[in-house]
Amino acid sequence: MELKGSRIIGADRATVWARLNDAQTLKACIPGCDSLSGNPDDGFEAVVKQKIGPVRATFKGKVTLSDVIEGESYKIAGQGTGGVAGFAKGGADVSLSDTPEGTELTYVVEAKVGGKIAQLGSRLIDGFARKMADQFFERFQTEVEGQSAG
Repeated sequence: MELKGSRIIGADRATVWARLNDAQTLKACIPGCDSLSGNPDDGFEAVVKQKIGPVRATFKGKVTLSDVIEGESYKIAGQGTGGVAGFAKGGADVSLSDTPEGTELTYVVEAKVGGKIAQLGSRLIDGFARKMADQFFERFQTEVEGQSAG
């Protein structure tokens, strides 16, 4: 499944870029994230707890950045396993551009699931993935604007 969207963030591009590469910011923005450690160069390790329909799972996985164009764009890819629940993997192409209001963050998210979760049906999974992406970018916008305003 694929999701596309964009948000105008009331901060300059350098600030938005720095926050997209900051483990603490990412941890605060990923719904259900218990822990996130690492750095943009070596990748991040994450533990995320989620409930998808009737299935509750703790996913442990790795997040890596590639095709990095400093201050402009990157690909973020993650893969996690949730034990008997199955696995989730996906990625996003994220790009930034200047606007009069601040910075436009544009994203294209690709997600795949397997195992028990995949049996829930694509409508439920698609809705869940859309909700997760919306929550992440909404939280990210709030985090960045809140800190740049203070």
